[in-house]
Amino acid sequence: MPNIRLLCVGKLKEKYLVMAQDEYAKRLSAFCRLEIIEKKEAALPANPSAALVEKACAEESQALLSAVRGALVALSPEGERVTSPEFAALVKQYENDLSFAIGGSYGLSPALKSRAVRVVSFSDLTMPHQLFRIVLLEQIYRAFMINSGRTYHK
Repeated sequence: MPNIRLLCVGKLKEKYLVMAQDEYAKRLSAFCRLEIIEKKEAALPANPSAALVEKACAEESQALLSAVRGALVALSPEGERVTSPEFAALVKQYENDLSFAIGGSYGLSPALKSRAVRVVSFSDLTMPHQLFRIVLLEQIYRAFMINSGRTYHK
């Protein structure tokens, strides 16, 4: 059974997001071993300097990198836009051992992105990284449904 890891900065705070995560974890249990690893979000002042942001991003990304197993896919706004079928092909290519990295409020460091086999973007929209985690879980589930020839994907 494939190993899929979500490497995330921060914890889910809202109950409805935890419930959504639990639902997708349950659905994915038929297809893979899912592990969600949460790393501490850096504490920054209200208006941090560019140097503080860079340092925090580097520290958070290093914490994520320490948990990578197998191939790494970085999720970042400047990444390559993919469709659901293209994302399914990516999951299939690396599904035996695949880690996805979701950064915190300030994203992922260049060092982490350079370590990734792919840097992927789902949208030009800005969304909270906690909500994006649910979007990613849904797309991973959709990828397994596509790859197994099931009818979930429309």
